[in-house]
Amino acid sequence: MALPKLTEAQRAAALEKASAARRARAKLKDELKNEKIKLSAVLKKAEKDEVVAKMKVSALLSAMPGIGAAKSKSIMENIGISESRRIGGLGPHQKEALIERFG
Repeated sequence: MALPKLTEAQRAAALEKASAARRARAKLKDELKNEKIKLSAVLKKAEKDEVVAKMKVSALLSAMPGIGAAKSKSIMENIGISESRRIGGLGPHQKEALIERFG
């Protein structure tokens, strides 16, 4: 499948949108790291915010204090979350298990 040809204006708009999404995700990770926001609030926010919904669960967990890549992978395996799963794709039982574990 070939990518569509974009005009310079469309390409610039797409680049700006992607940059804004990266900044929003970085800010959210920083807030989690500094315990300014809870995991349950992030999951709730993902229901309305597409940028948050498209964030990988592994990246979200790794941003939490005391949790690195290995621990994140282990937690996801225990709960039954695929490594490639995004926040918006979590099922109700998976969200409940994460909230139960982290609040």
